[in-house]
Amino acid sequence: MAPPGAISRRAFLGGAVLAAGALQAPHVHARARPRLVIVGGGAGGVSLARAVVTDSAGGIAVTLVEPHARYFACFQSNLALGGLRDPDSLLFSYAGLAKAGVEVVPAAASAIDRDRREVRLGDGRRLAYDRLALSPGIDLKYDSVPGWSREAEDAMPHAWTGERQFRRLKARLDAVPDGGLIVIIAPPNPSRCPPAPYERASMMAHALKSTGRERAKIIILDPKPKFPKQGLFQEGWEAHYPGMIEWMAPDISEGVQSVDPKTGTVVTGFETYARADLVNVIPAQWAGAMARAAGLADVSGWCPVVPDTLASTIDRTILIIGDAANAGDMPKSAFAANNQAMVVAAALRSELLSAHADAPGYANTCWSAIARDDVVKESSRYAVADGRIRETETFLSQSGEPADLRGRLRAENDAWYAALVRGLFD
Repeated sequence: MAPPGAISRRAFLGGAVLAAGALQAPHVHARARPRLVIVGGGAGGVSLARAVVTDSAGGIAVTLVEPHARYFACFQSNLALGGLRDPDSLLFSYAGLAKAGVEVVPAAASAIDRDRREVRLGDGRRLAYDRLALSPGIDLKYDSVPGWSREAEDAMPHAWTGERQFRRLKARLDAVPDGGLIVIIAPPNPSRCPPAPYERASMMAHALKSTGRERAKIIILDPKPKFPKQGLFQEGWEAHYPGMIEWMAPDISEGVQSVDPKTGTVVTGFETYARADLVNVIPAQWAGAMARAAGLADVSGWCPVVPDTLASTIDRTILIIGDAANAGDMPKSAFAANNQAMVVAAALRSELLSAHADAPGYANTCWSAIARDDVVKESSRYAVADGRIRETETFLSQSGEPADLRGRLRAENDAWYAALVRGLFD
């Protein structure tokens, strides 16, 4: 067996509800070709579109609905924040997907009619489907941090979705003076890319240190008592950025009581941070609005799925992939979304074209940059057991590893990213 996190071809390539459809056995409308409509052009949606249109040899008509002209790879944006990537290297056109045979519809989906099996677009058009895949990502809970709001996201940027917010955060970071104060408000679980807030702190410190601003301070206010790769991050912070990054657990900070976007002030139960030079608010999250409005999320705010196929437990003709899905033990990451898309593609070929499908194989790998050549890694495999996706094995970088190994992990991360985006967008 390949080690956990090994990169395979499968891993790489691989509104409101207008009427609620009853839970029923799936069937295919009589058409020359079954039609798959995908809403959401992120890592999960594009992975699924590419896999189905390629591996079905044209046997399934694939339509991707995505309002943005370019895709911004947020999952690598921390590296750009730290100066290790050019921000423009995170931007991709959907032109290659269209050349591969995917019908790309540059419009926003406004509603799903589950009885008619149609997606309504903002301009009034309707797209019929035999199967619908939703990959809407996450939405932010703007009311989860007292005093913060959608209107305040420029003053206290989240940079958790979209190119514009990333550019805003980077501009604010570039303006932090030597001796300045940065406050990061981390999100509660579950959230997109769980280690990312701590990689972000690392890359902020890297950018500050590399530009002679080593007296700046980064405070992380966390609602969680622990975080992923905590020992590795804290060891790295002490080695590379002594005195620059301080993580505060909720029993120390006593929680964020309020923020004031006008003054840059953050009030906790323990201390008030007045006039911070940069406040990065990463709020609580839930499934993207389209999935919630379609009635596909449960009380958790996430979408329950059948573990073998990632079909919605509420409507089996709809597949949920990526961050919006409650995928058991799998985290919400670009790697996981790509992997889930391969499972869904195989299930669709089996169901719609009577092709053979192996048992689903789930995997995730997450690389986190602490410094330029200090990258750590966690890899896991998962299997369906007891009605859910459960972790079966895992690998985690160890404390005190040699520098050359950590440097090789950076090269591995770069290779994964290059292969992923080449396979999806070229």
